[in-house]
Amino acid sequence: QIQLVESGGGSVQAGGSLRLSCTTSGFMTTMGWFRQAPGKEREGVAAINWDGATSYSDSVKGRFIISKDNTKKILYLQMNALKPDDTAMYYCAAGQTVNWLRPDDYAFWGQGTQVTVSS
Repeated sequence: QIQLVESGGGSVQAGGSLRLSCTTSGFMTTMGWFRQAPGKEREGVAAINWDGATSYSDSVKGRFIISKDNTKKILYLQMNALKPDDTAMYYCAAGQTVNWLRPDDYAFWGQGTQVTVSS
């Protein structure tokens, strides 16, 4: 069982930055960030593998950076140049994934942290 607790969400104006943290009880092969806006499906934002390889959705590539501290077991998501379309609940997840974009490939989830971007 892996426990995941997100923090760092909040309200920010367009163009601003936020850094999300996910404190974990351990890492799995793939650690990911997902988001879900009201009325929309949960979508993959970014993921990082055990070897440090990263993946990003096209919508955040070049603006968001995923990273992890293996010693502290914390997963991060640095979000820059935020847009109103980035408004969503953000979740971190852990799994032994095949397809990092698929929520079903992750075994453990946090409770989420809200990010709101105003124009």
